[in-house]
Amino acid sequence: MIYHYTFQYFPSLHPEYYTGVVGNGYLAVDMFFILSGFVMAHVYHGMFLQDVGSNYLDFLKARVARLYPVHLLILGLFVATSLAARAAEYAATGTFEMIPLEGARSLSALFANLFMLQGLRASDLSWNYPAWSISVEFIAYLVFPLALPTIWRAGLVSKAAMTGAIVAAIGWLALLTKDNFNQWDGPLTLLRCLPEFLLGSLLYIAYRRGVGAQVLRHDAVAIGLIGLTFVLLHRRAADLAIVLLFAVLVLSLVGNRGVVAAVLNARPLVWLGEISYSLYLLHGLVQYVTTRVLFRDLTWPIGGKLAASTSFLLTAGMVTVTVGLATMTYRYVEVPGRRFVRQAWTTSPRRSDAK
Repeated sequence: MIYHYTFQYFPSLHPEYYTGVVGNGYLAVDMFFILSGFVMAHVYHGMFLQDVGSNYLDFLKARVARLYPVHLLILGLFVATSLAARAAEYAATGTFEMIPLEGARSLSALFANLFMLQGLRASDLSWNYPAWSISVEFIAYLVFPLALPTIWRAGLVSKAAMTGAIVAAIGWLALLTKDNFNQWDGPLTLLRCLPEFLLGSLLYIAYRRGVGAQVLRHDAVAIGLIGLTFVLLHRRAADLAIVLLFAVLVLSLVGNRGVVAAVLNARPLVWLGEISYSLYLLHGLVQYVTTRVLFRDLTWPIGGKLAASTSFLLTAGMVTVTVGLATMTYRYVEVPGRRFVRQAWTTSPRRSDAK
């Protein structure tokens, strides 16, 4: 959210003058893919080690229940905002611009979003632009139940070979993009998502096996890795190095048993984690509505038209509104919507889905 609001939307704030952390904000998506693979392996390994075939459809239903209620709400609000803006333009000028058939925020894009396909060509198929990542992750969900049992049951040498292949795939992405992991449009999104998601699943297996646990569990290691991560982000180090460091950082933080674990489980951070999905999908809508209402010009970046002080205040206001809306969306849409969809589809009790 901060990356999109400041670095892209209001470039007059110039965070890059002070640090590379904000400008590298797109790497949070890579951390998200790795964490997703880790959490999915944690929640579902028992189910898929027992039987993939009978559980595959139930898994996909659970993912639909998790993703779609908020996704459809935000998509509907985008369409409603676009129609309202066109109605206002009609009232003022007497002309009504129809929603186009093709391109971004078009009717074809609407259907692509309904089937979670927008991430395959986000520049032409997006309504809510951050939603490209949940689209390509849904494709990872299709592969995950089939891949997990193979990875889990493989011998040590085979696991090492799989890890090497996954790291090589991530390295290939770095080579193809000249180390620019900010790939959100086209086939390269799958090369970004799938290896990182499977790396997260391998990390969970390593965690269950206690790999490096005696070293990684200590506060000094966790604090050192957190510090190193921020130094690399600040210094604009290679994206590949940062993404691979994320993997070690995840193992360290999840295995920590000291002060770091206590801090990470503090209620404010847990709350931010709970609303994070709603926050992620909502912040693009807040940006879109702000642009429509205040500027009427959807050409970004906006920051070149505003002073830095005005941009800062408007950013703070957008962040505040987004967090407030995300809190309400999580409570009144995400949680009850997930429960409603799962109950409507569930024919037998399943393990609850925490993600």
